[in-house]
Amino acid sequence: MTNAIVLIDVASGKVNEVAQAIADIPGVREVYSVAGDIDLVAVVSAADHDALTDVIPGGIAKVDGVTRTRTLMAFKTYSGKEMAAAYELGLD
Repeated sequence: MTNAIVLIDVASGKVNEVAQAIADIPGVREVYSVAGDIDLVAVVSAADHDALTDVIPGGIAKVDGVTRTRTLMAFKTYSGKEMAAAYELGLD
């Protein structure tokens, strides 16, 4: 499984409709509206890097109202339980 975080800029006044359209794309796990320099953040999962092209440039970037995307590829996933276990082992 390959994961990515997509930072999304949206045309003025279209955040809600764009967020819903993105949330409906297969492979998009979650969409967050956020404060700051970007409008939305999407968490994406796909079988492999090639499948991400269907979700991100083939899906998210084509949604009406999306003006720009920036993708962060995830290398490793950390959960709260894994981090607590690492600290208990003295790996901090």
